[in-house]
Amino acid sequence: MKQLKIRELHRDLGYFYIGLIISFALSGILMNHRDSFHAEKYTTETRLVVVKVPQESEVTDEYAEELGKKLGIDDKFRRQKMDDGKLKISFEKNDVEIDVKSGKGEITTFIKTPIISSMIKLHKNTSNWWIYYGDIFGLSLITIAITGAIMIPAGKFSFKSRGWKLALAGIIIPLLVLLFV
Repeated sequence: MKQLKIRELHRDLGYFYIGLIISFALSGILMNHRDSFHAEKYTTETRLVVVKVPQESEVTDEYAEELGKKLGIDDKFRRQKMDDGKLKISFEKNDVEIDVKSGKGEITTFIKTPIISSMIKLHKNTSNWWIYYGDIFGLSLITIAITGAIMIPAGKFSFKSRGWKLALAGIIIPLLVLLFV
């Protein structure tokens, strides 16, 4: 392939995927910090509640949905789980967390953060067509990386002269994280 064709392929794929690259990069950064804060949503109200939680075997989706109604939540039920002594119930716009022993808990009402929640939704999407599009995107990123590496065939900035060292460092760092973290 001619040098010009490599540059054109690299450039055009970069232009085509610029929005998705930026969206995935930003949502990936935000998802990395999801234990510290919820970039996807922001809290509008927090209410304290006290309820009697039945035995864990009696806590079903139906129970959780009915409890939500009793607590004044008029929202679409998503899921419930018992986690580390707490009953956690998720609704579309509300989260409920109750300490099973004391019955004390809180209801957090939130609104999705515009733009950011959409980017994160793209990042998490598992529909079939999006998976295939993501596969094509992944292959395109590989192509962008390879064409970028071979775009400068010779000289002090070429892959052969200097680029391989940076590429090696870029491979070693994630491997060290996988091995030691």
